[in-house]
Amino acid sequence: MSSSKKVPIPKNGVDYRGKVVLAPMVRSGELPSRLLALKYGADLVWGPETIDKSMIGTTKRINPISSTIDYTRTPSNASKQPDSVAKESKIYRLHPNQEHGRLIFQIGTSSPTTAVEASKLVAPHVAGIDVNAGCPKPFSTSGGMGAALLKTPDHLASILSALVKEVGTVFEIGISVKIRLLETPSKTEALVRKLCATGITGLTVHCRTTPMRPRERAIRDQLRMIADICRGEGVACVMNGDVKDKHEALQLIQEFGCDGAMIATAAEANPSVFRTNEQGGLLPWREVVQDYMRLALDVDNKWGNTKFTLGQLMPGKAEVYKRVTQCKSYAEVCEILELEDVSAQAREVDDRLGLGQKQDKSAIKKAKTENKSAQAAGGRTNVEKSRSSENRRSLSERGVGMLSTMAV
Repeated sequence: MSSSKKVPIPKNGVDYRGKVVLAPMVRSGELPSRLLALKYGADLVWGPETIDKSMIGTTKRINPISSTIDYTRTPSNASKQPDSVAKESKIYRLHPNQEHGRLIFQIGTSSPTTAVEASKLVAPHVAGIDVNAGCPKPFSTSGGMGAALLKTPDHLASILSALVKEVGTVFEIGISVKIRLLETPSKTEALVRKLCATGITGLTVHCRTTPMRPRERAIRDQLRMIADICRGEGVACVMNGDVKDKHEALQLIQEFGCDGAMIATAAEANPSVFRTNEQGGLLPWREVVQDYMRLALDVDNKWGNTKFTLGQLMPGKAEVYKRVTQCKSYAEVCEILELEDVSAQAREVDDRLGLGQKQDKSAIKKAKTENKSAQAAGGRTNVEKSRSSENRRSLSERGVGMLSTMAV
């Protein structure tokens, strides 16, 4: 096959060739995690899969504190809540400066129409739109998205064609797709050829079939065939599945003739996998956690996501693991990890996110619960006992005698 053919890379797009990138991961692919991967050497970062319908109807806001672009929406039950309670939900967040030219927006979709409508909202601020056609989880497949699209290749191709024509061409960015292996090499080959004919600039293949779980070893038998097809059609081919670090990624690219490699699970545990051996390779978890915390504070990251990510970055056997995972605020974590240089910033972020208020409410609720438990166990206060004694009346006064007479 000729290696000279190449689908043109749009002016605002990016070529996946020669790149080692961060995979799209729910929760583990939020803004601070992406920024940390870029800091350590990732060439590109994929955001977490975002469903098209969740993006449609959002409001784009420039956050003056974090310098981010936030896509938000008001909860559906907001009309029933007081103004002080109803808060906007952040559907997607990106950093226009630090992620410029390096962020790929991955969309979950089952419709050309909604895919285009949602993608147009974010297209001016990303280097590409990637269609998720590989997620095997029910929340995605039940809606005809993710790996369910592999069963309807013509429909998947129609989604990609619409995105290329109405988003890629208009905004001058690339459109790509992420798939899984099909049941047989011949089926995989037919699918890849169909998708490459839609005008996409890149195709990522997760080297597992839909039923396979992450713990099962990736299958690379079809990888060279897929890479050859993509090369023949001028489409960049990125491999994914059991890539442990940048050094191995570059070796696998050479071995299988791919154009790039994507790292997922290994990066979730330690994003410094993107450092080269010359740069010193993998960093100690404590240093990674400190770097992550500083980035999370810089962008006012949602506390629940930060807490989850810290749990992924810290080894479970670490002495501080349990203490950190029980924290309820940034300030608490900074104190435990001795991050004195950002402790003041942590308190400010806690105030903006209302974490201090939540702690106060939790403390009050806990105190009330403990007080009720004590009362139920007979532990009433002396004042209550005194009042009870004063109010105590004889049986006849309370009508007990009367009831006894009536019962006779």
